[in-house]
Amino acid sequence: MAEDLQKKVAELKDQGNRALTSGNTQEAIRLYGEAIKIDPTNHVLYSNRSAALAKASNYELALVDAEKTVELKPDWVKGFSRKGTALSFLGRHEEAKMAYEEGLKLDPENQQLKDGVKDAQAHLTGPAGSQPIGGNPFAAPGIMKRIETDPRTKGFLAQPDYMEKLKQLQQNPQALGNHLQDPRIMTTLSVLLGVDLQQAREEDMDQRSSPPAKDEPEPMEEEEEEELTDAQKEAKEEKKKGNEAYKKKDFETAIQHYDKAIELDADDITFLTNKAAVYFEMDRLEDCIKESEKAIERGREVRSDFKLIAKAFFRIGQAYFKQENYKDAITYYNKSLTEHRTPEALKKCQEAEKLRKEREENAYVDPEKAEEEKALGNDLFQKGDYPNALKHYSEAIKRNPQDPKLFSNRAFCYTKLAEWQLGIKDCDECVRLDPKFLKGYLRKGAILQAMKQWGRAQDVYSKALDIDPNHQEANEGYKKCLQTMSQDPEEIKKRAMADPEVQNIMSDPAMRVILDQMQNEPGALNDHLQNPEIRAKIQKLMESGLIQIR
Repeated sequence: MAEDLQKKVAELKDQGNRALTSGNTQEAIRLYGEAIKIDPTNHVLYSNRSAALAKASNYELALVDAEKTVELKPDWVKGFSRKGTALSFLGRHEEAKMAYEEGLKLDPENQQLKDGVKDAQAHLTGPAGSQPIGGNPFAAPGIMKRIETDPRTKGFLAQPDYMEKLKQLQQNPQALGNHLQDPRIMTTLSVLLGVDLQQAREEDMDQRSSPPAKDEPEPMEEEEEEELTDAQKEAKEEKKKGNEAYKKKDFETAIQHYDKAIELDADDITFLTNKAAVYFEMDRLEDCIKESEKAIERGREVRSDFKLIAKAFFRIGQAYFKQENYKDAITYYNKSLTEHRTPEALKKCQEAEKLRKEREENAYVDPEKAEEEKALGNDLFQKGDYPNALKHYSEAIKRNPQDPKLFSNRAFCYTKLAEWQLGIKDCDECVRLDPKFLKGYLRKGAILQAMKQWGRAQDVYSKALDIDPNHQEANEGYKKCLQTMSQDPEEIKKRAMADPEVQNIMSDPAMRVILDQMQNEPGALNDHLQNPEIRAKIQKLMESGLIQIR
């Protein structure tokens, strides 16, 4: 396309943006149409006209333009958002849901599309599977609290005419068209929908997103419709230069450009957060924190997007994390998550919490105090005061978590209190810390005996005997388990069937026939013993205790 035609398209588009921003939707539609006649393959023009048509309540044509947008640029998420919006306005919520889901295939983390799916689903099912619900944002639950807590709308509640209009809209959302020129109503709608209907922002800034309400379309492409002053345009150029210098790790130059951008446009806090990012890379962490704090303070003053505020809090958290100040890092990660929940902030917060816990535990370690607590626990144990002995053993473990003797003592205490599983857990920790710690096996064997789990107890005593074959307690425990199991048919069967070789023998159909024959015809045993393979299997079953021959 010739350069003069490109300029004409850009001029018409800008005029359309201004008309739409001022509420003159018909003029905006006309101007976008003129631009489309010159450049019929420009997907942004169709997208913007779709937004204007939706605002004019011409949802059928809004859908046509949205579908054209998708046709021209099928990899552009905004096209599916426009399509979902138009379908939602038409009450075709199932199709709207599908459109939003198609967009999510391109951008799975797009919150606006996620909210669109959620909103469409709500219209389809209603609460708890009831009939489809309506889409009046002014009648949604809890709106008065949202209006009261938002600084942009809090003061409106004291104005009688505003309250009267709000009441009308709660009863009849179609009356919104009569109040579009009232900035208070538009601000309220922005708060309720979670979108900025008054001004646009750069596309590279995170946007507050929410599913579109029935009475108002979502904003247009912010990058395309934003009206900038000369100073703001110059500030954007400085930011771009700063970003380029940052990528080259020319940090001093990057700071110079960001400082210039801040001078030109003090209301755009991305310049401050970008500068903070430079300081972070330079390890000037205190400066990083200060710049981020400036961004938060300024952002509150000019009502910046809450996601930008979240980024500034996250940046402070990152600086504290780098300083290994995990306590403050967690505080600011949580502040960031309060503003806007992101997987990155959540992951870093969890990581900081883990590191802080490890540090606190390590700082608490004191082997001398552990011995003092152990002595107190032993004294109380001897007196039969097991609950209080348990408290001192637990404190000793906190003071020295690498000492297997402490876990052994507490396991013995748990045994006295019949807390078998807790005792086993401590015994396992004993032998994890020291695989040769004999008492850990003995304690566990005794607990399993008390639980009448003779097979498991025998295995544990066997491991103890591997360490010390002559240990009296281990030998006695092992023999008791054998004796008990030989007298308990169920235990014998259970243990035998735990042996894979026995399982294979018992699952062999031929062996089952032979065993049945041996039971009914005792004389058949001699014949079967002539076969070496069958004789070996019968011997294995006899050794396991599963069969006896008299």
